[in-house]
Amino acid sequence: MDNIMLKQHLESLIPDATFPENKQILEILVSPDKLHGFCRELKSASALAFDYLISVTAVDWNDHLMMVYHLTSSRFHHLIVIKTRLESNDPEVSTVSDIWKTAEYHEREVFDLFGIRFLNHPDLRRLFLEDEYGFPLRKNFSDESRMIVR
Repeated sequence: MDNIMLKQHLESLIPDATFPENKQILEILVSPDKLHGFCRELKSASALAFDYLISVTAVDWNDHLMMVYHLTSSRFHHLIVIKTRLESNDPEVSTVSDIWKTAEYHEREVFDLFGIRFLNHPDLRRLFLEDEYGFPLRKNFSDESRMIVR
């Protein structure tokens, strides 16, 4: 299945999603409230079989945060990028660690560095930093004791 056919299949699963233009990798923008169900379908649908979560990260765009998930199928070798937009002031999204176990640590790292809370995560706590440190990959982060001022 090429990217055009894959896009058509994904559109049938989630009609209100948008597909930003990208020449190499198919990207899909999904609302946070539909992310978990969509991800579950991506893994369980036999025609898709997205069984491997490559990475989970986030991007701070000042006015919002963007969650970014890279997925592949070891059976079909499809590759997609799922994005979901979160509000900067209270960022939270459902965990996908119940779908892909590897998401558990990826989400903890995103929580630690960006402060995004993952609802229903089995062990959401910081990996590297102290609880009161702040979120160093947020654009508004400032730590005058270590000379990081933005």
